[in-house]
Amino acid sequence: MSRVFNFSAGPAVLPEEVLKEAAEEMMDYRGCGMSVMEMSHRSKMFQTIIGEAEADLRELMGIPDNYKVLFLQGGASQQFAMIPMNLFKNRVGDFIITGQWAKKAYQEASLYGKANAVASSADKTFSYIPDVSDLPISEDADYVYICENNTIYGTKYKTLPDTKGKTLVADLSSCFLSEPVDVSKYGLIFAGAQKNVGPAGVVIVIIREDLISEEVLPGTPTMLRYKTHADAVSLYNTPPAYGIYICGKVFQWLKKLGGLNAMKEINEKKAALLYDFLDQSKLFKGTVVKEDRSLMNVPFITGDEALDELFVKESRAAGFENLKGHRTVGGMRASIYNAMPTEGVEKLVAFMKDFEEKHAK
Repeated sequence: MSRVFNFSAGPAVLPEEVLKEAAEEMMDYRGCGMSVMEMSHRSKMFQTIIGEAEADLRELMGIPDNYKVLFLQGGASQQFAMIPMNLFKNRVGDFIITGQWAKKAYQEASLYGKANAVASSADKTFSYIPDVSDLPISEDADYVYICENNTIYGTKYKTLPDTKGKTLVADLSSCFLSEPVDVSKYGLIFAGAQKNVGPAGVVIVIIREDLISEEVLPGTPTMLRYKTHADAVSLYNTPPAYGIYICGKVFQWLKKLGGLNAMKEINEKKAALLYDFLDQSKLFKGTVVKEDRSLMNVPFITGDEALDELFVKESRAAGFENLKGHRTVGGMRASIYNAMPTEGVEKLVAFMKDFEEKHAK
C-alpha cells in the first residue's frame, strides 16, 4: 500500500492513526461482534460513542454549559436554510460576503426574509477580508453571518466583526478545531466534518440555548428545527452514526496531541513552510493578502495557465493529489488541514522548488 499526500479541500485527509484504529475495529467493535457501521443508534454502545464524542469536543473547545452540541446531517449547505428558518424573528440577517459559501448562505437566507450584504471582498476576487470594525449593522438584524475561513479563496478572519450586540453566526467548516476558539463570542457555530474532522455526512452545530426555540418560520420541517435535535440529543432519527464515530476518534487524537493550542502551533509551522517559499519564489505566488492568509487553504498560481496545468499533472505523478484550484478560480490550492503531516508540506515545497528550477524564466 502506498499513501499519497492528499491536499484535497474536502473530503480531506484524516489522521492515519484514526484510520488504522477504525480499520482494526471494522469487523468487531470492542468485542460486540459487529461494526459501528452496523450498530443500532439506540444501543447503549452507540450512545456511549456519541456521548464521549460530545464530551471530548466540549473539552477541546471549552464549550460553555449554555450551548448545545448537535451532530446533524445535510452538510454545511443545509445550514444555510436551517439558520434563517430557526433564527429569523424579524426576518433580517446581515452578511459579510467573503467568498462563494458566504454568498450562497446570503442567497438562501433571502428566500426567507431580508438578507443584507453589509460588507464584501468581491471587488478583488475575495482575496482579502474587509474591514469589519464598524459595519452598518441593521438595527433589526436577527444575526450577523460570516464564513470564517474561506476554503476556495484562502482567507481567514483574524478579528471577529463588531456585531454591535447582534448574534454572530459563523461557518467554521474549513478551520474547525485548527486553533482555539472563544465559543462565547458566537451565538451559533457550524462546521461540515469532511474538511478537518471526519468523513462527509456529518455537520456539527454548536448553538447557544436561548436561540433554540419552538418559534420558527411557518412551514419549517420538523427535521430542520434545532429544538427537535436538541431535545433528542442528536438522536431524533438515525444519525450519521459511523461519521460521528470517526469524528470522536479525531477528537481523541487532538487531545493526545495536546489540544487546540498545540494544534495551532503545528498548523502555523506547516503554513509558514509553504508561505515563506511562495513569498520568495520566482515562479509561484500566493493570491491572498498576507494579513488575511488562511492556515488551512493556500491558493497559488504561476501566472501561466498552461504551466499551472503542467504543475498539477506532474505533482499528481509525484504523489501529491488534489492540488488543482477550485474550478471557479483556477490555479492551485494546497489544503493543509490538521491531519496533513508536516512531511507532506515539506515534500510539496521541495517539489515546487524543483519545478521552479526547470520552468522559471
